[in-house]
Amino acid sequence: MLKSPSIARKVNRIKRHKRIRSQVIGVAQCPRLSVFRSNKHLVLQLIDDVAAKTIISARDQELGKIKPEKGQTARVAQGFALGEVFAEKAQKAGIKKVVFDRGGYLYHGIVKAIADGARKGGLEF
Repeated sequence: MLKSPSIARKVNRIKRHKRIRSQVIGVAQCPRLSVFRSNKHLVLQLIDDVAAKTIISARDQELGKIKPEKGQTARVAQGFALGEVFAEKAQKAGIKKVVFDRGGYLYHGIVKAIADGARKGGLEF
């Protein structure tokens, strides 16, 4: 039976994510910043893999409407703003250094904007 293109894309992303996760490990001093991107929403989490706990999380639904700058899509602007808000939450919790886990997504567009926003907010990776 042939797989539909959307299922094949999802399976390939999961394979990439497993490959990335075999090398990226978050600990209490330097947790893993995990990105999940669906068709509608964005979710960020700081995860301590040793204790198997989520330290901080943020969703795009917390932001409300974000007005994009010229030449920028609304989703990219939303990702950048979410990265900044997430970095502020992390700094309040006393976390400055993280390991970035792009979740099998390409480091392009929304994922790159999230990383840039987190860097601008003060996180190091």
